[in-house]
Amino acid sequence: MTIAPGLSGRALIKGHAAGTDLLLLIDPEQEVAVTAADVVAVCDRRAGLGADGLVRVVRINALSGAEAFRAAVPEAEWFLDYYLADGTPAVGPHLPFGDACRMLAAVLDSEGLVPLDDGAAITIGTRGGARTVTRLGGQWAVDAGPAHPAAVADPAAVPDDEGWDTVVRIPGLDGERAALSLDLCGRHVVVALGEEAELDAAGAGATAAGGQVDYDPEPDAAPSLELVVPMGERTDPGTGDRVGLARVRVLTSGAGPAGGAEAYCAAAAALHEWTGEGAPTDYLLEVPGGEVGVHVGAAPLVDDAMAVLTGPVDLVGRITLV
Repeated sequence: MTIAPGLSGRALIKGHAAGTDLLLLIDPEQEVAVTAADVVAVCDRRAGLGADGLVRVVRINALSGAEAFRAAVPEAEWFLDYYLADGTPAVGPHLPFGDACRMLAAVLDSEGLVPLDDGAAITIGTRGGARTVTRLGGQWAVDAGPAHPAAVADPAAVPDDEGWDTVVRIPGLDGERAALSLDLCGRHVVVALGEEAELDAAGAGATAAGGQVDYDPEPDAAPSLELVVPMGERTDPGTGDRVGLARVRVLTSGAGPAGGAEAYCAAAAALHEWTGEGAPTDYLLEVPGGEVGVHVGAAPLVDDAMAVLTGPVDLVGRITLV
């Protein structure tokens, strides 16, 4: 008996990007009736294939009710039909579409549906709007959206003056930690740690029985918590520009999988704000599973700024369900 009857006979491509692993179903004409039960079954890490979610690759012209989107974004040919691991469709602008879009672009290229040369870009539609993905050699870059200071009720400090607005108590770490709250496709709370050992201790504390992160003030919605250990700077040998270095771990997630493009862009934006005038515009972040680069620009928290994450996409397997 198949684990997902609605996907029987269909091939799923599994890939990894910036700590997010997804299953991709190529269904250009939207012929498959994807159900929540099928998504949950294939994403289950014990009884299924294991993934943070499932993405169906669909041509926008095959979508009913997409006339307004086609008119607004005529350059977008493909749509990212994204389901979280619990079977819920990913809807709205506050969900982490960035790495799913990077992975979808890599699959379109590898399958010959949209061959992309070095430097070529593709616009992808999502339920949260359009995203642009660019191929840069063996890397894939995505615009992760703008970052803004979050509106925090009764902040513990004034972020413009102190660089933080929230107090966080993290299992595995002694005492309270100051954090900066940002909005970037959802709420992010970013904490700077003093040493790498604290990063490991926090990860162990969060997985311990009863481990609970406490926020003061408590945010209205579950945030993504990014822990950052600044590691100094280096000079890019190709451009001569300064690049900020840091280790980053996403301890808890809001909507969607923990980690990913939006979380790492929020961490880089916070690093830029903490450094102040003359801060690097680019950051190289060591994250679980590898490294990603983030460009935040000279003023990442202004209205028209757009954070861009660049990193590899690994397509690791193709599975045909029986």
